[in-house]
Order: sequence, then C-alpha cells, then structure tokens
Amino acid sequence: MIVPPPLDVAAARHLAPAAFARPLGARLRRAGAWLVFLAVLAVALWRVDLSPARLIAGIGKLGWLLALMMPPAHNGWLAEFSWAMLQTVAMALAGTALAMIAAVPLGFLGARNVVPVGLLHFGFRRVSDGLRGVDTLIWALMFVNAVGLGPFAGVMAIAVSDAGTLGKLFAEAVENVDRRPVEGVRAAGASRLQAIRFAILPQVFPVLLSHVLYYLESNTRSATILGVVGAGGIGFQLAERIRLNHWNEVAFIILMILAAVTAIDACSKAVRLRVIRGAP
Repeated sequence: MIVPPPLDVAAARHLAPAAFARPLGARLRRAGAWLVFLAVLAVALWRVDLSPARLIAGIGKLGWLLALMMPPAHNGWLAEFSWAMLQTVAMALAGTALAMIAAVPLGFLGARNVVPVGLLHFGFRRVSDGLRGVDTLIWALMFVNAVGLGPFAGVMAIAVSDAGTLGKLFAEAVENVDRRPVEGVRAAGASRLQAIRFAILPQVFPVLLSHVLYYLESNTRSATILGVVGAGGIGFQLAERIRLNHWNEVAFIILMILAAVTAIDACSKAVRLRVIRGAP
C-alpha cells in the first residue's frame, strides 16, 4: 500500500486561502442576511401575538377537545358520511383531471424551448401565474356565487387553481429535457409537433404523471376545506358537526378523510410503479 506524503497545511493555506476561510466580505454578508432574517421573524411573531402563555393555553384546550372526540362514532350518519366522502373524492378527481387537461397546453406553450418567441412565452407563463396566484378557497367562493352551492363549484375551483400550478410545473419539466433526442428527430424531418410527441413527451411523461398524482392526493384534502364554504362533500358535514359540538362525529369524519387520503396515496404509488418504472 502506497502511503501519501503528509499534507503541508501552511503551504496549502497560502496557495488557496479561500478553501480554508471565507473572505471577510462574504462572512459579513452572511451575518447581515441572518440578522435581517431574525429581525423579520421577530416582527412576524410579534404581529401575530405569539406568546408562550397563549400557546400553553391553546394546547390545553386542544387536549380537552381530543378528550371529547373519544371514542369516534358516526351515531347513525354512516350512510350520509360515506356519500359525502365519495362526493369529496369525486370532486378531487374531476378537478385534477380538468386541471391536467388545461395544464398540458399551458405547460408546453410556456416552455422556452417549445415557444421561442419571448412575448408568447412570457404571456403563457403569466396566465399560469394568474391562475395559481389566487388561492383555491377564493376561487371556490367565487364559483359558489357564480354557479351556486354544491360540488360543481369545488370542481371548478380546484381545476382553475391547479391548472396554473401544474402548467408552471409542466413548463419547467419541458424546459429541462435533453435536447439531443429533439434535435435527432428534427434532423430526421419531423415537424415541431412530431418532435414534441416523440422526443419531448416521452422524457417528461413520468414527471408530469408524478405531479398529477401528487395533486390528486392533495386535492382530496383541499376538497374537504372547500366543502366548508358551500362546495358540498365531507367538508360540509365536518363544518356542521363542529358547529353543533358533536366532537365524536368530528373524529369519525377525520378518520374517514385520513383513510381516503391513505387509499389514494397507495393507488398513486401503484400507478407510479407500473407506469413510470415499468414494474410488473
């Protein structure tokens, strides 16, 4: 075994001082950034009136509510809760599907390597930003006033908000593809659409599918919140039980939501293994 010669630390420090210590200016900038961050955090905590006394009191009340939730029970409302849960899952599925359909063209048109014209690329990106810049709950309140109470308002709220988010994620995925397959397909005489179909889409499809499956799981939780503002589903039942102080039914509904999210996550994992990784 060959033993390397001992390292001359002093000589190495003289040749490359930046490798042993940051320059004074860089250290001062880092310290200043940390001071600004801590100052902003302190002001934020002060503005929201966060105090140890309030935190301890809140934890005590939370424990009292948890005691009221035990044991979870449906008290004869199982059929209504199950139907509302199915509405919520259907709302998430339909909203995610519509968002995906709208996000595919937004994503490709918002990618710089697909639409090289700066003005068009900028315009499609700003459309995506505008859609995702408004929270899903705000969209739900708007659609409840536009189309009335019920799951349809929730579906539209999820679809519009997620179309912007998925469009941005799709555009970033398309911009990061390997250009060599695209150039090879174009050199063989393929049109721009054929290059997208045979060179870009096969590369980004696993990433796009992963984003869609994640948002399907996330939208199940979002659809629950939308029910509180009139979009129907299990969220409406949950809000009613909280208002009536039926805490054991609240616990039962929360367990139903957790079970639904877990089942959707398991299905999403199975799809990823089969479609993306090609597992048997």
